[in-house]
This record gives sequence, C-alpha cells and structure tokens, in this order.
Amino acid sequence: MPQLKAHLKINKNFCIEEKPGDTILVVFGASGDLTERKIIPALFNLYQKKLLPKKFFVLACARTKLDDISFRDQIKSSLMQTNYQGTQDVLTVFCNLFFYLSGDYHDPRTYADLSLLLDKTGKKNCNLLFYLATPPVVYDPIVENLGKAGLVKDCHEGIFYPRVVVEKPFGHDLSSALELNAKLRDILAERQIYRIDHYLGKETVQNILMFRFANTIFEPVWNRQYIDHVQITVAEDIGVGHRAGYYDKAGHLRDIFQNHMFEMMALVAMEPPASFEADRIRDQKTEFFRSIRPVQLTDIVRAQYKEGIIKNTVVPSYRQEQGVPPDSVTETFVAAKLWVDSWRWHDVPFFLKTGKRLAKGFSEIAIKFKHVPHSIFGPIHSVDMPSNELVFNVQPNEGIALTIQAKYPGPKLCMSTLTMDLFYKDVMETEMPSPYERLLIDCMLGDQTLFIRQDEIELEWGLVDPILKSWELEPSVRELKFYPAGSWGPAEADELIGSEGRCWHRQN
Repeated sequence: MPQLKAHLKINKNFCIEEKPGDTILVVFGASGDLTERKIIPALFNLYQKKLLPKKFFVLACARTKLDDISFRDQIKSSLMQTNYQGTQDVLTVFCNLFFYLSGDYHDPRTYADLSLLLDKTGKKNCNLLFYLATPPVVYDPIVENLGKAGLVKDCHEGIFYPRVVVEKPFGHDLSSALELNAKLRDILAERQIYRIDHYLGKETVQNILMFRFANTIFEPVWNRQYIDHVQITVAEDIGVGHRAGYYDKAGHLRDIFQNHMFEMMALVAMEPPASFEADRIRDQKTEFFRSIRPVQLTDIVRAQYKEGIIKNTVVPSYRQEQGVPPDSVTETFVAAKLWVDSWRWHDVPFFLKTGKRLAKGFSEIAIKFKHVPHSIFGPIHSVDMPSNELVFNVQPNEGIALTIQAKYPGPKLCMSTLTMDLFYKDVMETEMPSPYERLLIDCMLGDQTLFIRQDEIELEWGLVDPILKSWELEPSVRELKFYPAGSWGPAEADELIGSEGRCWHRQN
C-alpha cells in the first residue's frame, strides 16, 4: 500500500499554555515505582520547559526511612539513568525543590508533621496538590487523615484550594467504587478530586476532540450513515512483569477495559459538548455511557496467554510467571462487541480488543467507513474497493492516518489505496510530552477536563460488573480460552468480529 509522506504547513493559530499558580505538591508513595518512573520525570520535563509555577515545592512522603539529601540523591541518580544530557547544576537546582517526610499513612502524627512542613514552605496563597501514588488500600486512610488534619478543607472560593489526585484502579468492582466515592465525598468536594487515567493525557487521545469538533469535514459523516464500525485496540507484547500480585486479582477487564478502553470509546462517540469546559465534556461522556447496551456474555471473549515466541525469544505462559498461581483463571485478553442505543450509532458495532503478550505492542482507534454505494468503475464492484479508514495511532508512534482510494499512474483504470500518515514526531518538530506532564499541569490549573468524574466511574463499573459476577459465579460462562504468546489472541476473537462480516485492523 503506497504511503504519502506528510508535507504540512503548520500554522499555530491558537497555541495557549497557561502557567499554573504557586503550588506545593505532596506525593504519597514517593519511594515507589510510579513516582520514580512517571511523576518525577514529568515534573523534570516541565521544569526544563519553564512550565512549573514560580513558587513550587514537592513534599515527598513515604514509609521508607530517608532524609532530604538521600532522597534528592535518588532523584538525581534516576534522572541521569534516563540519558539526561544536561548539566549537573540543572539537576541539582531541580532536586532541591524536593523535601522528604517519612511516616506511616495510618498515623495522625505523620499528618501533623506534614502540616508543620507545609507551614514552613509557605502554603498560604498556594495550591495544595496531594498525589496518592500508593496502593488503593491506603487511599481511604490518607484522605481521612488529611481531612482530620484540616489540610483539604475547600474554601469554595478563589483559585487556591486543596486537590487530591487518585490513581487507578478506582475500586475493584461497582460496590467498592461506590464505597470509595462515598468516603472521598465525605471529606472532599467533587471539584477537589482528580481521578487520573493516563491515557487521557496522550496527545492523540486529546486530539480526538479537536479533530472532531474543530473541522467541518468530519463531524457531518461521524454517524451510522457513513461509519460501518469502530475498532479500539490496546495490544501489549509484554507479559505481567512485576505486577503479578495486583494483576492476578484484577485481570485485563478491570486493568485496561473498564477505564482506558471505555474512555477512548467515549471521546470517539459522544455527542458534541456545548463548550470546551470540563463538566460540559464530562456530561456528554456520561450520557454516552448510559447509551451503551448491556454487554451480552456471548459478545465477549476472555483468554489467557500460553507459552510462545516473541521477538525470537521463548516466553513463559501466564501461569508460569513469577507470583502467578499455577491454576490461575485470570484473563490476560479481552475482546468484545458493543452496541450503542442512540440515533447516531444505531446498528454500528464497536469492537474492543486488548491483551498481553500479543504479536505487537500498539494502541489505536480505527474508524472504518462504509463502502461506496455504487461503483462506476467498470468491472470493479463497490464491495471490491477497500473502504476509507481513519486511524488514531495512540502509541507508540502517535499520529493520525487516513486511507483513501486514488488513481495510480498507468492504465486508465488503475486504482490504488493510499495512506496519508501524520506522525507527530515527524512533522511537529518537538518531543512528545508524556501524558503525566499534561495531567500534572491540569491538576495545578484546576482543569478537570482530562479527569474522570464520579458518575463516569460508576457507569463504567456498571457495564463490566455483571460480566465479572457471571465469570465468578457461573462455570458455564467462565470458560477460559488460551492463545500462544506472540499471536493475536484466541481464534474466538476472530470469530467474534467475523460474525459481523468484519476483521481486525492491523492483524498481520
């Protein structure tokens, strides 16, 4: 298939980056993996881009016994291992923004010490941002103790108010999500809660809104009259890694499907919001979730990877991974067919597929348009001509690809499929920011557009909860399929989409 190299004239008509007000960031779980791999590098990138507030400090809190100097040394060492090319002076100035507090998350004395530290750094007229980079089991005691210490009181006015960032997983099922939401709302207002989904910080995912609602040529065809079906894929070639303890209790339906997949689906399919404001956008997302038809068990496939070959290397089965029970029935793959009961999407199937140890790692959203209704090109029938496709490449190479039919030089009747690719790294002449950069800035700004509201969480869990309960209670629907590592998943996933006369995109 010929590829057209993008030659673009880029006019930054509106390119606005608002700098947040003075902020003190408190990170619970500061000695953990998430802080080291995601939060600190994102903050360092923001620092280098001069996007952090004029007054900015990080109070790192964890159980590990450390002091300011030893924690700063750890930060510096970690950043240098990421091929940092700058001077030691820049790293030193950045690391000096960090202070460390060790303590138990259940102990009120930890929060008394934290309050004293905040007073010393001058918390008046500052945003207080509390980031829970901890296991979910301690979300509740941390927020409860912050409330008792008077650190998250919402003044209901002004731009400076305490905010709490909550990482996923947000609950284990519907009942636990409801319980956690209730506990948070006992202490916090909804405007203070930032439920994070890092997929929403990815540039291509953010671009869905602009692509749909800033261009007149796409929205008129964004409906059942022109779109045949939609595919959303989150494929990983990696295994469970060091997450076996969490993952085996969660499974892929909870880990990826209930959050990342549904959120991307909502941005693709929701109705136009009245304005580019957080609650107007989230209003439309919740209305969309209400329109998804309950998933039939016959429309979902669950499977687990066996031993196989990836990149010419034999990899073990899921049950052979360290920390996984040898008789585990946890799914590492889910494929589903969903229907939306609305005028826009009536009879348009949405196919969602996600799994570990697949043939290739990538995430994408593929919009498949209908065939032309009639062919004027002699022996070529309309069904013989490939339909148009619009693909949002979410990762690893973020960008957009549009596939069309065009004449190929030569005979009078010589049709060719052309794909016009736009990869950000090729045409934007800038490094792609990490999702956490965008999300951290928005937390400081008080912008909840890319964060998940309480009713969204509950509607998402409401869609998957009946499936989880059926898998747990009914052996007849709990049957687990298997697929070799390095494949595209079980044959049943192909049969699922094949039953509607379609096939998976990029499965080659």
